[in-house]
Amino acid sequence: MPFVSSLKDALSVYAHKRVLILLLLGFSSGLPLMLVFSTLSFWLREAGVDRTAIGYFSWVALIYGFKWVWSPLVDRLTLPILTSLLGRRRSWMILAQSLLVVAILGMSMSDPLSHLDHLALFALLVAFASATQDIAVDAFRIESAEEKMQAALAAAYQVGYRSAMIIATAGALTIAAWVDPSDGYHLQAWQTSYQVMAGLMVIGMIVTLCAKEPEVDVQSRVQADNNIKQAYRQRYPKVLADGLAWFYQACIVPFVDFFQRYGRHALLILLLISTYRISDIVMGVMANVFYVDMGFSKTEIASISKVYGLIMTLVGSAAGGLLVVRYGTMKILFFGALLVAITNMLYAIQAVVGYNIPLLTVFISIDNFSGGVATAAFIAYLSSLTSSGYSATQYALLSSIMLMFPKFVAGFSGAYVDAFGYVNFYIASSLIGFPVLLLVYLVSRNGSAK
Repeated sequence: MPFVSSLKDALSVYAHKRVLILLLLGFSSGLPLMLVFSTLSFWLREAGVDRTAIGYFSWVALIYGFKWVWSPLVDRLTLPILTSLLGRRRSWMILAQSLLVVAILGMSMSDPLSHLDHLALFALLVAFASATQDIAVDAFRIESAEEKMQAALAAAYQVGYRSAMIIATAGALTIAAWVDPSDGYHLQAWQTSYQVMAGLMVIGMIVTLCAKEPEVDVQSRVQADNNIKQAYRQRYPKVLADGLAWFYQACIVPFVDFFQRYGRHALLILLLISTYRISDIVMGVMANVFYVDMGFSKTEIASISKVYGLIMTLVGSAAGGLLVVRYGTMKILFFGALLVAITNMLYAIQAVVGYNIPLLTVFISIDNFSGGVATAAFIAYLSSLTSSGYSATQYALLSSIMLMFPKFVAGFSGAYVDAFGYVNFYIASSLIGFPVLLLVYLVSRNGSAK
């Protein structure tokens, strides 16, 4: 049958070896984020830290929004010994993953009641190392396959990423509850949980060591480098000229290239990128705090997220990848944004109903499916905007822009809940997602999308 044959062809892309590698690298990238985001919020709340402080503490994750600042180093700088052994992308990946193990262990040794500043410093290091890993992995993903495979790689990456987010939330809560099954706060339970999370980062390290460095044609870039060096050497001493040429090629050219390719539509694209995930991110800061305040236990939240949340994340991400292949990126980008905005309204209903496990199970399942579809399409879209040779810097810029404004707004979420309550908060977090639909339409209509 034509339909069965078409479906079989679409699904065959997921059997590629690169897809499996990106699945596991996505896991490595997704694990640290929740450890400085919602899981940390749960830990702080259970320890007795007030909601407003927790909201401000989420600004630690803003460092992800500034990764474009050092992305040129990841794109161009060779690491002694490591680069010669592993290649340009994998050397930065293994360095970042090693730092993450150390930093997460540092968080596990901190006490938010007596040394909140120590916990904050290690959380900052986790965010910095995690953002650096994201830069390298994103470049690795984009350079690993041709454009027609990017949707499948993005979907696999997203499945791994969101699976790790579930493990870093539901898994971390389960471990903490298992170490100490009582309902009270016990520091050792959280410390053990974070130590296990640090151990799981070894998965990414093993995959990095076993993966093959992508082959990229850099001849045109090398020729451009030499031309710029010669131009600078005519005006400056050799050492200074080479340094200026490197800075220009690493830090200026990737951004110039982006604006040259998209012209006056570049600003519209950047506006879409900076707001696409605002509804999801603003809601996410208060998610676990909301569950605690509604009376759900760690075990209940972990069970719901681990079973239904994970399954629907996998289904949503895989569906997103297939839908992008079938209908194109922009249509699914619009559909995903609509789903995410609508599903936030469901939590307003939960806030009215209160403690109700079956209802929360349905809402979390729908929310995870929607997030999987939206993010798979969004990653594929961001990947299509980059140029070969500048993928690390350009993708870091785009993904940083994606986070900066939403993370800043999310920092006020705790204060908003304290002032207006959860029902108003979830309605507002839903409404701010609808203008994104207009931006997707405008970008698509102006021919700015691929």
